[in-house]
Amino acid sequence: MPAPVVLVTGTRGGLGTHVTRAFLDSGAIVAGSSRRIADADFPHPNFQAFPADLLDAAQTQALVDNVIARHGRIDALVHLAGGFTGGKPVVETGDDVWEQMLNLNLRAAMHVFRAVIPRMRAAGRGRIVAIASRAAVEPAPGVAAYSASKAALVSLVKTVALENGDAGITANVVLPGTIDTEANRSWGTPEERAKWVSPERLAALAVFLVSDAAGDITGAAIPVYGPA
Repeated sequence: MPAPVVLVTGTRGGLGTHVTRAFLDSGAIVAGSSRRIADADFPHPNFQAFPADLLDAAQTQALVDNVIARHGRIDALVHLAGGFTGGKPVVETGDDVWEQMLNLNLRAAMHVFRAVIPRMRAAGRGRIVAIASRAAVEPAPGVAAYSASKAALVSLVKTVALENGDAGITANVVLPGTIDTEANRSWGTPEERAKWVSPERLAALAVFLVSDAAGDITGAAIPVYGPA
């Protein structure tokens, strides 16, 4: 069996680094995409960088076309790109924050799904994994725009699963609690961090969901909330 070709978006993010390395360690070929990324960011013979702005539909389509031109196929998409802004109640949330969250957490996903799915349908197989958030199903005060955008992402992924199961495509979404990344460590206390989600475990879950062993799992929203 040839090594799977995995497109990872948000490759340079706090979680993206761990996911990319996990797939490389598994033997996959990784096409890594962020707005700014280079091959040297992950010095590995199976890694190639594909810079793109997923908020631009044309750039996103070009990204997918370029990966196909390079490798002939995309076996799996692991969509990690997104963002967070919060801290204010609904009545104080401006249109700028609302649009930013919808763009980063929903519009970008729509663009990359729309570009990748036809290629997977033509191949008769594919795996799609997206990262949402616990806040998608358990919203908290002060993060309305973030929570709503991630909830919409969950709905989008479930719809993709329903629409494309006939073509051998699975689509699942992971709902992590607070992830133990460097950015989050800047504000979290040691006591809080002890309950955070390990990025390595999320990466291992992504590798599993892309594998043949996970072929019967689709349309799932998988909670990963960290130690009890």
